[in-house]
Amino acid sequence: MSGEAIYKDSTGVLVANNDWLIGHDINEQVIHDGAVADAAEHKTTIMEAFMIHRKAIFWSMALSAALIMEGYDVVVIGSFYGQLNFCKRFGVAVPLSVDENGYLIPAAWQSGLSNGSSAGGIIGLMVNGWAAERFGAKKVMLTSLVALTGFIFIMVFANSLTMLVIGEVLCGIPWGVFQTLTTAYASEVCPIHLRGYLTAYVNLCWGVGILLSSGVVKATLNIDSDWSWRLPFVVQWVWIIPLCTIVWFCPTSPWWLVRQGRLEDAEASLRRLTNPNLFTDQDARNTVAMMVHTTELEKQATAGASYLDCFRKTDLRRTEIVTMTFAMQLLSGENLIGQGVQFLQQAGLSNATSFDLNMVLNSMFIIGTFFSWGLLSYFGRRTLYSAGMACMAIVLFVIGGLGFANNTPQISTTIGSLLIALNFVYNATLGPICYTLIGEVSSTRLRQKSIVLSRISYQIMNIICGIIVPRMLSPTAWNWGAKSGIFWAVSATLSTLYCLIRLPETRGRSYGELDMLFEGKVPAWRFKSTKVDQFGYHMKEKTSEEGDITDVKGNFGHKE
Repeated sequence: MSGEAIYKDSTGVLVANNDWLIGHDINEQVIHDGAVADAAEHKTTIMEAFMIHRKAIFWSMALSAALIMEGYDVVVIGSFYGQLNFCKRFGVAVPLSVDENGYLIPAAWQSGLSNGSSAGGIIGLMVNGWAAERFGAKKVMLTSLVALTGFIFIMVFANSLTMLVIGEVLCGIPWGVFQTLTTAYASEVCPIHLRGYLTAYVNLCWGVGILLSSGVVKATLNIDSDWSWRLPFVVQWVWIIPLCTIVWFCPTSPWWLVRQGRLEDAEASLRRLTNPNLFTDQDARNTVAMMVHTTELEKQATAGASYLDCFRKTDLRRTEIVTMTFAMQLLSGENLIGQGVQFLQQAGLSNATSFDLNMVLNSMFIIGTFFSWGLLSYFGRRTLYSAGMACMAIVLFVIGGLGFANNTPQISTTIGSLLIALNFVYNATLGPICYTLIGEVSSTRLRQKSIVLSRISYQIMNIICGIIVPRMLSPTAWNWGAKSGIFWAVSATLSTLYCLIRLPETRGRSYGELDMLFEGKVPAWRFKSTKVDQFGYHMKEKTSEEGDITDVKGNFGHKE
């Protein structure tokens, strides 16, 4: 028998060495109960999972609503670059003709405003990765909401671009907290069959916020005063009380409670998250036992649970994948969508038409995510993410090519339509699947920190894009316009190659199985076909009222 917690048997199946694990805070009964829970979870259909875990679905969706607020807040500032009153108040005059001037925000200040929230977000992310594991998600979330209430005052009553940048940085700190907590919570409270849908739902919340911001900005266009840009900031206060109420009453993540050694509290939390008529107290005990077993496997595979441990042993590979998965959201050319109004105006569309098309563009965040739920029922995460990236590369090449044609109304409309198609592809594949992948690839003990690091990689890329994209589009800088599509098409093509080589398939796998696949150094393209037995019994056969070991062993983990 191998002296490792995980080994490969004579048939090539990855097996958990339970003889070796016994004594590391677990016993035979824990392993047995965990096996029963895991086998039951794999056998459960989507409809059965929905009926059992309706409360978990509700709380996951309710907490993810915080990202509606973040999606609204982060994007609203970019919409002001094409708004006349905002540009008059903070911009510089640009001659339109001999006797007429227009106004625009200089590219350098656009970069500062766009990057302010990203810089603050990095601070918030780093703080959250430590604080959420120590104090729990609820306390950290409530503290962040209270802080944000005060920071919004700076945005509403700003009288200079410098003050706006400071406000963006400070508001970015709690936004960074929201980004991590919601994804981690969704990935921990939902079973295997619902995990993909609920983590993808995070992208829908972003889309709702972005669509709301474009609608509010358009509705305030005709206000002939500073309140045309101040009112959209005021709207941010609307979310605070409902979100505080949700956070106060939502159940604590049972995975976090297990990591804290509070097993009875974890069982109580599970009972709050499930249907008592379909999920018994014994089921709760079995599920907690499965969590304990998985946590112990990870303890043996990793040195600890600090940020530094994210770069050690098998977690180095997992950290690389989650950081690249999030960074590739921007490498795909998605950043052009975030500058939709300005991009459409540079393509030759009128101011009013640009704002109208921007609303259609942002509606794709919602429509695309709904479409992604259907795709998730038939295709794996690796397949959807890679195919989506390849499709975006093709569309971007076409947009970039049209940038070299004469600027006619037909060409401008075609470019606007392709940008909408690009956003649909993004939100049917990359956008929602990204959240699913980072929630599943990261280990449970390092999930908060792994998601933090992945989101930091996104923020770093966002800062880079915040510097170069305004210059690509600004007529006073590089003035590439639609030609910038070529640049991002090449980036998306390279990202597609990375996906094919490094991105693993996580669909249908429990967290324990994924731990073993990474510990076994299985290549990304073999994750789907590799057989895993997390509860391989190399001990005497044993029967209990919860189920027969032989039956459990025969049904768990052996799938192509």
